[in-house]
Amino acid sequence: MRILLAEDDSVLADGLTRSLRQSGYAIDDVRNGQDADTALSTQEFDLLILDLGLPKMSGLEVLRRLRARASLLPVLILTAADSVEQRVEGLDLGADDYMAKPFALSELEARVRALTRRGAGGGPTVIRHGPLVYDQVGRSAYINDQMLDLSARELGLLEILLARTGRLVSKEQLVDHLCEWGEEVSNNAIEVYVHRLRKKIELGGVRIATVRGLGYCLEKYSDAARAGAEQAVDQK
Repeated sequence: MRILLAEDDSVLADGLTRSLRQSGYAIDDVRNGQDADTALSTQEFDLLILDLGLPKMSGLEVLRRLRARASLLPVLILTAADSVEQRVEGLDLGADDYMAKPFALSELEARVRALTRRGAGGGPTVIRHGPLVYDQVGRSAYINDQMLDLSARELGLLEILLARTGRLVSKEQLVDHLCEWGEEVSNNAIEVYVHRLRKKIELGGVRIATVRGLGYCLEKYSDAARAGAEQAVDQK
């Protein structure tokens, strides 16, 4: 998932960025309201973490402009502990949740998980795909009850494919969701991530199909199982 963090406190921003990256999120970090508004106008994100006390353009104005563009992007606002009026105004303008500073990183990460699930249409916290089970809260994957050893990038890739099971996902879409601004990630690198993930899940009969020149598709499990059975017969 790709998150935009708009926070002018460099110490807090750096801490949040490190923590969320360790949890497997791609984080873009801006320090003023104008940059936040520009980013939201030109890029796609899965969540906005928005400090209301931003320079150059207030967080409330950033939020107002975002909702004026009819964006449904989930927004978590950060406020000073005593700014009740700002919190109320932010919620009235369409924010989804708020946290008053100071806060525990563990609580913020829990709220981020909840909001990204809501932004993806809600649904269960555990996704099942044949023998594959993915826990969105714990960010862990299992096949036949055996935990898979997946990197943060592989977990992010698996999340995207599971959310679009049976549908084509282009390499460009994967780059957009997995990578941050200024990060040089080639299509070849995406191919490497897919190859590594494929090796770890195909033993359980879960298949990632390559659509040459276009992208990838996590096959519906019934289709994958049937293809695997046909392949086994062909090899006899």
